[in-house]
Amino acid sequence: MLEVGDGNEIYWEVSGNPDGKPVVFLHGGPGGGVLPAQRRFFDPEAYKIVLFDQRNCGRSRPHAADPGVSLKANTTWHLVADIELLRQRLGIERWQVFGGSWGSTLALAYARRHPERVSELVLRGVYLATEADNAWAFTGTGAARLFPREWAAFRGFVPEAERDDLVAAYHRRLFDPDPEAHVPAARAWAAWELSANTLLPAPPPPLDDRELVSRGALLQPGLFPEGG
Repeated sequence: MLEVGDGNEIYWEVSGNPDGKPVVFLHGGPGGGVLPAQRRFFDPEAYKIVLFDQRNCGRSRPHAADPGVSLKANTTWHLVADIELLRQRLGIERWQVFGGSWGSTLALAYARRHPERVSELVLRGVYLATEADNAWAFTGTGAARLFPREWAAFRGFVPEAERDDLVAAYHRRLFDPDPEAHVPAARAWAAWELSANTLLPAPPPPLDDRELVSRGALLQPGLFPEGG
């Protein structure tokens, strides 16, 4: 665990070759946390593999699903500062920054703030939190056309009067303190997000309600960099 300020501690781990090429893996979500299988993006004989759970998710503390946890100190630039603090803690001069989905946005933000610390950027499943990205993900004009059944379930969870802005409708429910409101919303949100992650059907990762709540709760306006 690494103390990063504001009462937060982040979980981190290192695997692979201690003398290998350093790489830091930035998970998606936001709030997705790291999974053991994500080490397998890298040859353990060639890479020094650094994985960590971003603030308020995974094994980091406090967790977004815990009652009364404030997310005011969880923005893009807080997360960028955490990455740099971890690099310093590990004594790494420069590292490859590898990010997917939300992690691709975070990787670019880190590279913009600390270009001298980045040896390469590897981005996959790129999501940049722009208006175009959000329209593709959360309106009927994008991924909904590829996954009509899953989209119908995602849209149908919200009353018809609120369907003009699904992100706002889910946001209200995800931040409702009552578990009877935010847990079903988190399940519905994650079901859509995970179903649209791959073009061909794939089983979702094993996530409990606590992890699902963090995925939804951390998708907040303040998280994203100014300008998208």
